[in-house]
Parts: sequence; structure tokens; C-alpha cells
Amino acid sequence: MLEELQRRNYAETTIDSYIRAVEDFSRYFNSSPDRLGPRHIREYQAALFQKRKFSPNTVAQHLAALRFFYVKTLKKAWSITETPYPKKAVHLPTILSQEEVARLIDAALTPYHRTLLMTLYATGVRRAELTHLKVSDVDSQRMVIHVQGGKGRKDRDVLLSPKLLDELRRHWRRLRRKPSVWLFPGNRWHTGDTPIDTKVVWYACKEAAQR
Repeated sequence: MLEELQRRNYAETTIDSYIRAVEDFSRYFNSSPDRLGPRHIREYQAALFQKRKFSPNTVAQHLAALRFFYVKTLKKAWSITETPYPKKAVHLPTILSQEEVARLIDAALTPYHRTLLMTLYATGVRRAELTHLKVSDVDSQRMVIHVQGGKGRKDRDVLLSPKLLDELRRHWRRLRRKPSVWLFPGNRWHTGDTPIDTKVVWYACKEAAQR
């Protein structure tokens, strides 16, 4: 399955979620997924709703992973009639005011977290896009940030405000080891050769919101 996903150039986050969904399906029945069929999928789908209380969107993601596994990997038929996708709930997003955003950023746990939150707000990039920004992506001449391999594997440019540029420069000066690649390097002291995990961004938002 991994090879099939990679061959189709799926995003890393999608690959990870699909594999975890199929593994969970296998654990639920304590059996190899290639030995399970539509009856098991329907039972699993019901359990996700009734026992685990998953949202329709989350259940749909699990079904998409199973459909990929059976259709693309095992080359088996898949019937929408037998295993219908749940109707997704549509919710309007909560939009913070400028004052609320300012308070959230000011409540950041560390200066590093503050820069993460400012970059998220000022550019509108996704968490995964933020963590994979490179030093070379910051174009202070054109005042843009290059986002490479975003959703749908598409590249795009987002505006770089003077205020964010100043913040990124302060962020650079604070780093103990100046990164050669990643704008937000990982590990405890942010000196790693790999980017931070998306969970770090989630944690920064969560902690700021609770302060």
C-alpha cells in the first residue's frame, strides 16, 4: 500500500493517515485486512460512529483509506451501495478578530512559539506547510514566502509583511545554531537537521489559547 501511495505522489500526511486507518481496521478484527471484506467494513464503520463517536468527516477519511487499499492495492471491487460514505457535516469556521489574534500571539509560551503563530496568521499557510518552510523560501527582495509542495503538491507564493520579516529576523538571531535548510528546525533546542513536527505547531496554539 505504501508503494502505491508513494507512486501516486500522495502527500506525507495523507500517506500516514491512510496507513494508520488500515492498521486500525486490521487491529479491530485482529486479522490481516486482505482477509476482510464488505461485511467487516460495514461493521467497522458502524463502530466508528457508535463506539468511538467519530465525526462523519473522520469516518469518511477512514473509508477513503480502506477504499484505496482494496481498489488500488488489492485490485478488488468496491461498492458504494454496500459501503456508502457518510454525509459530511459542514460547519462554519470560527473567525478570530484582529484583537483576539493579537492576544493569542502575545500569549505564546516561548518566542519560538510566537514566531510560529505570527507566521501562521500572517501567511495563512497550513501546519504542514509551515513546518516545511526553508530559509531559502523567505524572499525579502520580492517580499514573498515560497510555499513548496503545499496541498495537492502545488507551489505558491504568499505575501511577506514587513512586520513578519522583522519577526523572522529576530527568530533567526535567537537560534543557537543557524540552520542551513529549515526555517523552523526540530529537536529540543531547535538545532536539528530536520524540521519541527506539526504537533509542535498544534501545541503552540493550544498553550497560547489556554493562557
